[in-house]
Amino acid sequence: MNPTSLPNAPMHPRADGPVAMAPGIRRAQVLGDNEAHAAASLAAALAMPDSAGTMFFCSPDYDPEWLATELNQRFDEPLIGCTSAGEIGERYQTGGITAIAFPAESFHLHTLLIDDVDQLNPAAIRQRLDAIRTQLRFGTDFDPERMFGYLLIDGLSMKEEMVAATLHAALPQLRILGGSAGDALRFKETRVFADGGFRAGRAVLVLIETRLDFELFKFQHFEPTEVDMVVTGCVPNRRFVSEIDGEPAARRFAEIIGVDPGALDPQTFSNHPLMLEIGNEWNVRAIEKVTEDDGLTFYCAIDYGLPLTLGRSTGLARTLAHQIAALQARFTRIDATLGCDCILRRLEMTQRNDTEAVEALLGQLHFVGFNTYGEQFNGVHVNQTLVGVVLGEKAP
Repeated sequence: MNPTSLPNAPMHPRADGPVAMAPGIRRAQVLGDNEAHAAASLAAALAMPDSAGTMFFCSPDYDPEWLATELNQRFDEPLIGCTSAGEIGERYQTGGITAIAFPAESFHLHTLLIDDVDQLNPAAIRQRLDAIRTQLRFGTDFDPERMFGYLLIDGLSMKEEMVAATLHAALPQLRILGGSAGDALRFKETRVFADGGFRAGRAVLVLIETRLDFELFKFQHFEPTEVDMVVTGCVPNRRFVSEIDGEPAARRFAEIIGVDPGALDPQTFSNHPLMLEIGNEWNVRAIEKVTEDDGLTFYCAIDYGLPLTLGRSTGLARTLAHQIAALQARFTRIDATLGCDCILRRLEMTQRNDTEAVEALLGQLHFVGFNTYGEQFNGVHVNQTLVGVVLGEKAP
């Protein structure tokens, strides 16, 4: 497989849907390279009498201005989305759109737009939150039992840690998940859709009020090994590592995992992640790519002197089956799951021929979402992780 592209998907138009859940939640999955047809198919599949809003995830192959125009003509309710490294519905796909629409009887959506993540303004965020507080439908304050946050952010901004931490500090009582927009492993430009248009360099937090039960989750399938290393040269604001253990980073990493430096590609990185212990929890610090000077760039923040440990897979599909079974045991009914799945998990899944198994498992959750360049969970930016929120009815 070409390391800078995803497996090809058929580019004929197709819409799967509507898929309606008990309280009226609808999901849709569209394939097609024509913006007008894709938008029309999506609108037809998601149509409902009274919508609180729609969230979508789309291929970067679409012309952003044309797609925005077509979507704006067909959706009157709030519309939020981003470009992806792959779309997830009943199946994993590339070259299309997946989306979820929320009925107003059970949901209300509020958006907090950060139009320039390089000019993050905590005071402006607090002011916007004060305004949202006066517009709540199902309560008088940010109730963690009735509300959660879903964050979308430019996946090439390298500002995920700062944005996630700032929002978590402003809303410490709420749980927030999210994902970094992608562009199918091109690493050229990722865009977030809000206020009627696509733009790079922005983030949007969707605060979702709901009358349903819900639970946020974070799944990963790696454990630390005994192989440790230390970052001895880096440029933190670029997430660039020049040296590991005093040697050129790419050459040292290749030596550690036992491959030729020329074999380092996204597939290899997905099979050999690095891990960092934060508190009592291990999180993945995934490598993005090799630079021309034998350095490595990461999907997450990195710093001089940081101790890293090589990770070992516990089996993506096998681990996911146990994780989903435990989640299902806490619900009597699952209506939909909105989530973000790291692109490196998808690459590993494809290489190990686990796609059908994973699709079947996520199908049990009525999953809709996208493949990301990073995931956010309660103020922390992570990699090689599946994050999501299950909506339904919890067991007594």
